[in-house]
Amino acid sequence: MTKIITPYRQSDAGKKQQVAAMFNNISAKYDFLNHFLSFGIDKIWRRRAILSLKNLQPARILDVATGTGDFALESIKRLQPSRVIGIDISEGMLAIAREKIERNNLTETFSVELGDSENLEFDENSFDAVTVAFGVRNFENLNEGLTNIHRVLRPGGQAVVLEFSNPKKFPIKQLYSFYSKYILPAIGRLFSKDNRAYTYLPESIAQFPDGEKFADCLKDAGFRKAECKPQTFGICTIYIATK
Repeated sequence: MTKIITPYRQSDAGKKQQVAAMFNNISAKYDFLNHFLSFGIDKIWRRRAILSLKNLQPARILDVATGTGDFALESIKRLQPSRVIGIDISEGMLAIAREKIERNNLTETFSVELGDSENLEFDENSFDAVTVAFGVRNFENLNEGLTNIHRVLRPGGQAVVLEFSNPKKFPIKQLYSFYSKYILPAIGRLFSKDNRAYTYLPESIAQFPDGEKFADCLKDAGFRKAECKPQTFGICTIYIATK
């Protein structure tokens, strides 16, 4: 059985509750740190992931673990869907997403609400596409979350997952390991004031079943096809699964 990695080791709370608390703690600095710590490459990853849905032309999109809404906003910009719903377990992150929605005059197109992947309160076959950016690592029950995502997708619909992965080749593997273990946590602590959030990040990446292993997880959840597209030397991967 795979060990469950949680943000706060001394806490008795479940992973879901700890993750929600962690993102509430770092929500004010989340966007800045995302772009800063990835040298802005995360914006390219998001764009590529969303553009993988271009041929599908989804009208209704569900963005799971929407956070501050950047992935959903990218889908609106690139795909022009009629409706996007974002869900997240962190109210702190959603508050920032709502500010972006208001600022961009998108209240008719994009809305966000508290929710999590394991308890999606939507009917079967409700969405043309489901997107998740840097969120599946935080699912308390990965199979249950993916099964729920599969359930709410229409037949022929697609799930696009963007997630960190572990580089396999020298010297990127060694450089990435050093950066994620020492540099990233130090900068994260400096700006976010949360001593564990950016230590949890590399721990959760190391434990995550990336690459073909995650593609197999998607198939186990019911998807008939799943492909993975590594990005930037394998630091990140785009997964595309079809129902």
